[in-house]
Amino acid sequence: MNPFYHHARFLTSAAKVEGAPPDQGIEVAFAGRSNAGKSSAINALCQQNQLARTSKTPGRTQLLNFFRLDDERRLVDLPGYGYAKVAESLKRQWQQEMADYLACRRSLCGLVLLMDIRHPLKDFDLQMLEWAERQKLPVHILLTKADKLKRGAAAQTLLQLRRAISQRAVQSSAQLFSALKREGIDEAHRQLDRWFGLAEPQAKKDPGA
Repeated sequence: MNPFYHHARFLTSAAKVEGAPPDQGIEVAFAGRSNAGKSSAINALCQQNQLARTSKTPGRTQLLNFFRLDDERRLVDLPGYGYAKVAESLKRQWQQEMADYLACRRSLCGLVLLMDIRHPLKDFDLQMLEWAERQKLPVHILLTKADKLKRGAAAQTLLQLRRAISQRAVQSSAQLFSALKREGIDEAHRQLDRWFGLAEPQAKKDPGA
């Protein structure tokens, strides 16, 4: 478990991309259908209980929320999408702001897409993958709430997901994740490390060895 992420602190919220922090450094954004466990995953990855607001009411994340890791690196919690009980006009506004953010944000280097393992690849998940394809943005999928399935069923769902996304024109990877059981955190940290430039380069093999 990488302690670097434990120092995450809330930076600011923005209703529109124009209100975001300066477009400098490196950002990784988290997106997911309402109630996919996005806020719980961010809290688990950062070893904090209240960094990202969690709620049993879907659609509570209505802003672009920025979390500072250090002077150059940030996590971004995007508005939850899907079946939030809000007006359709507001849903469209959230989606437009996400589309603008994904299209215009130069510091964005990767997208963590969260899907409930029991309901993967819904319409909005596919839409996010299409946006990522257009922007040539790499995607790492967390199949959340993996503890809800037996190990064999979870592994099979992951395999099917990997096969499905391998057919798409987007650089992608996927893993099992459970915020409740603290499973998959190290693997997710390794992906974040690569995007943030924190991964240690592999040592060159000594030709004389």
